Amino acid sequence: MIGRLNHVAIAVPDLEAASAQYAETLGAKVGAPQDEPDHGVTVVFIELPNTKIELLSPLGEASPIKGFLDKNPSGGIHHICYEVEDILAARDRLKDQGARVLGSGEPKIGAHGKPVLFLHPKDFNGTLIELEQV
Repeated sequence: MIGRLNHVAIAVPDLEAASAQYAETLGAKVGAPQDEPDHGVTVVFIELPNTKIELLSPLGEASPIKGFLDKNPSGGIHHICYEVEDILAARDRLKDQGARVLGSGEPKIGAHGKPVLFLHPKDFNGTLIELEQV
């Protein structure tokens, strides 16, 4: 059901500093910041030969990333994203197997302009999972 790893998301307390670190220290190709108000985040994508890193920063006081950074002030891995061909079929199969889909259970449009869903970390060994339809 799941396909390739789309990205690993890292919550960061300072998006500009983290972006500079990836660009200058690691020599990575770093994209421009983009606000995602529906998700309460500002994101920067870092292109790697085999996947992407998504740096996340809170956008507004109600951002879920703000709570994460309150618990983890230095930042850290927030979630991993896998690709799926049919997000509704994946959701239904996972729900049938007892997995919890966060939010309303309906896909939202993610930072890549494609439908996404998040799965409860308690159902996946403490890891928040994002599914993105490709």
